[in-house]
Amino acid sequence: MGLVKEVIKEIGNKSREFYEFVLPPIDMHLNNDNLKVTIDLPGFMKKDIELTLCGDILSIKAHKVIDEKESKSLISNQRPNIIDKKIRLPIEIKQGEEKIESAKYENGVLTLIIPVTKTGKNISIE
Repeated sequence: MGLVKEVIKEIGNKSREFYEFVLPPIDMHLNNDNLKVTIDLPGFMKKDIELTLCGDILSIKAHKVIDEKESKSLISNQRPNIIDKKIRLPIEIKQGEEKIESAKYENGVLTLIIPVTKTGKNISIE
């Protein structure tokens, strides 16, 4: 039975590593006035999420506090306890003008509204 637990634990570790590398899932919608960024962060508390905008780089950090009693009886853990992700936004933001107009976290989904100061340049094709 010990071997089975070890195999399940290893699969869980690999799955969590993949999740930490690829996810969280992020959607971006650009309109004339702002960029709406939607990020799935299920299982995290609002107080455990930290956002930073520097230039066109959005940093998302989240750290989940693990209950000591639950961690001792843990058999499989595929969901990440830590997220540290940097995303390049598809808009140009001048240094010093970085701001997030609103940030709302509800039902495990973080929604950000970022004002657009300047969009990319159109390229004419000859």
